[in-house]
Amino acid sequence: MTKGRMEAFSDGVFAVIITIMVLEMKAPDGASLMALGPVVPVFLSYILSFVYVGIYWNNHHHLLQAAQHVSGGILWANLHLLFWLSLTPFVTAWMGQNQFAPWPVALYGTVMLFAGTAYFILTRSLIAHHGKDSTLAASIGDDRKGKMSLAAYSVGIPLSFVQPWVACACYVGVAIMWLIPDPRIEKALHQ
Repeated sequence: MTKGRMEAFSDGVFAVIITIMVLEMKAPDGASLMALGPVVPVFLSYILSFVYVGIYWNNHHHLLQAAQHVSGGILWANLHLLFWLSLTPFVTAWMGQNQFAPWPVALYGTVMLFAGTAYFILTRSLIAHHGKDSTLAASIGDDRKGKMSLAAYSVGIPLSFVQPWVACACYVGVAIMWLIPDPRIEKALHQ
């Protein structure tokens, strides 16, 4: 089956996730700059999550550009990814409203870990469907960045209970690593 409906549905879910996240941010009480102080953690968690959702959207787009068609299993793998990403507004709000307390930071990392795992599964499902000699398989390779991301989340989650800011640094590090989409996919598509 064609991939168009999956892409359109996914784009809609990504847009809704971002919309919900911004609607969770409430204006502060008061008109002074000091009134913004309590909102800073909420805004910082929003920025991190906005970047994450943007990264997933961008990389999802590149991944599907390399795919020719999808199967029922791929649709379910994609839905699995969207499920975990749809929890982003909740964990973003909880983490920001509680000023990066240990449990919210740990749950944030857990949702990111499961989203990363779901993306890995989606990638592997697409490669299995298109074959090991496909452009997609060649451009993904052994997916070192994906594996490193999962390891960083796995380290960050327990660190949340020791030092939440160090855990957040792990999550920011993963985001920085993924800011630029994998150039191998674009390069493979242009050849």
